Amino acid sequence: MALKRFPIGVQDFARIREDDMYYVDKTDLVYKLTHTDLYYFLSRPRRFGKSLLVSTLQYYFEGRKDLFSGLAMEKLETEWKKYPVFKLSFAGNKFITEEDLADTLNLKLGEWERQYGLEPSDKSAWGVRFELLIKAAHESTGMPPVVLVDEYDAPLLDSMENPELQLTLKNEMRKLFSPLKDLGGILRFVFLTGISKFSQLSIFSELNNLNVITMDDEYAAICGITKEEVLTQMQPEIQALADKNGLTYDGACEALTRQYDGYHFSKNSPDIFNPFSLINALSKRELANYWFATGTPTILTRLMRKYKVDPTPFDTGFEATLDMFDAPTETAKNPIPMLYQSGYLTIKGFDGFAYTIGFPNEEVRLGFLKALMPYYAMDDVVDNDMFMLRFTKALREGKIDDAMTHIRAFMSGIPYNAERKDEAHYKTVLFLIFKLCTPYVVRTEECSAAGRADAVVETANAVYVFEFKLDSSATVDDALRQIDDKGYLIPYSATTAKDGSPKKLFKIGVTFDLEKRTIGEWKIVEA
Repeated sequence: MALKRFPIGVQDFARIREDDMYYVDKTDLVYKLTHTDLYYFLSRPRRFGKSLLVSTLQYYFEGRKDLFSGLAMEKLETEWKKYPVFKLSFAGNKFITEEDLADTLNLKLGEWERQYGLEPSDKSAWGVRFELLIKAAHESTGMPPVVLVDEYDAPLLDSMENPELQLTLKNEMRKLFSPLKDLGGILRFVFLTGISKFSQLSIFSELNNLNVITMDDEYAAICGITKEEVLTQMQPEIQALADKNGLTYDGACEALTRQYDGYHFSKNSPDIFNPFSLINALSKRELANYWFATGTPTILTRLMRKYKVDPTPFDTGFEATLDMFDAPTETAKNPIPMLYQSGYLTIKGFDGFAYTIGFPNEEVRLGFLKALMPYYAMDDVVDNDMFMLRFTKALREGKIDDAMTHIRAFMSGIPYNAERKDEAHYKTVLFLIFKLCTPYVVRTEECSAAGRADAVVETANAVYVFEFKLDSSATVDDALRQIDDKGYLIPYSATTAKDGSPKKLFKIGVTFDLEKRTIGEWKIVEA
């Protein structure tokens, strides 16, 4: 069976259909969306299919019936009409000055003005120009216009670190959107997408009738690829990935799920894969950090440090109310809303009262923690990576004294300043070190059924349980005693290597010297 051609980097619905690329059929949801309400807003992380959805809406409203052959829309739509479509995308541009926004709007509005017989203008009265355009399109075609805006918030996100510029851009964007509500009588459909949620007062001052479907169960899967879609439509591609990497089919499914699945966008959302990473992995037949490699906004890691947010709970998940993560970005008092809306945190559960929020998958977990390391440890990424290589190599070879010596040297080399001298900082550094071991060892974890160890590292031949004591009065023997008393080693007592032999079990008690700001003593005992 021929393998599918995946549309990597292709966000144009027409090109995907005409070139016979793989398309996850979402047109039943598109039909429902376009026949239910008039004004919509949808937020999703970057590279999650927002632009493709906007493109699908564009061609649907342009009456391109030929592109929907064989899809759900073909049976649902009986009246194919052609509407004038105003599609405005802020994706792919950089907005670091007011002129950048003006150039983008003048280019697009000018193009439409020529199309509908209006005199092109370079004036910044965006709302007036847009209103005249919509009315002209309605009069010349006799059909109600459609307005599609992709990644409306790109200018605001680009200017997050320049509040004065951001305020200016907000005001300019407000001008653009201001006429849309009053034109509802002649508009067929208005749809806006973005990554973040800026308050309606800040940018949609008059457009306060948006139906926000970001967390609606019925539209949770409108972007992305559900687990069901993966397992029912991509078996040959999964098998090809398995064959190349020496995995069974089930093993490949588990690896893909662990690496790219885990997103939930509503209370009862299905499991959703990151589409960008998934199709890259299946196309290249290699598991890698595709989505994260495209870049993490620097503002996110800076916000983590600014607010001194402990990343530890993100790993296991933490309880949150809706207002804690689904909040307007510009009024947030911590980075949680931006982390959630950008896709670095997701809904892991809902018990009827509170949500559980955490990392969606391994790609995000490891990528985000690695991005944090320069803010907690060495500023130079290469220094951090070289340390991790030396540390994990020593662990794999069973040279625990060498591994601990590497940690001591690494932590003593962390630049000292007043901001970084507290105990919580060093706990975070240790957490990052052990979590970032995962690509090089079998696994790392912290908790067991009998209690919670500070760190557990499993290699091909051994399991190491670490207990750190940052209290100056505690000793390595106290740490070892806690490992025994809490039964931290019990869950690993039956762990075996590939040849079936039992893995060696080690407990390592460690003290921390706060005065020297590094590892003090340690003791290694084989169980």
